[in-house]
Amino acid sequence: MFDCLQWVLHNWDDDNCVKILKKCREAVLPSHGSNEKSGKVILIDMVVGNNQPKGGDFSQVQLCSDLLMMCLLNGKERTETELNNLLMAAGFSGYKIVRAIGPRSIIEAYP
Repeated sequence: MFDCLQWVLHNWDDDNCVKILKKCREAVLPSHGSNEKSGKVILIDMVVGNNQPKGGDFSQVQLCSDLLMMCLLNGKERTETELNNLLMAAGFSGYKIVRAIGPRSIIEAYP
């Protein structure tokens, strides 16, 4: 089982991100007495400084998106360190980041 959030966390401040991630973590944990394996949460979002695929520099895109999130919403684009802090505060045990299309990354978070 997995739960997927695409372009969600960058809309929210850190406290609300932790609340959202805690709910997602709860959703993928097996119920008590169940033989099911634990699931994972899949995030699709920018990870600032991590998205430098071959043939592309997305630092300007990340900067503009970060400014937009700060001006219009209460969110921001996050670095891997900031993302790690959110995931650990929400109770996740680990994560894996895979560069995806353009400036986006796929983040697999494990409860």
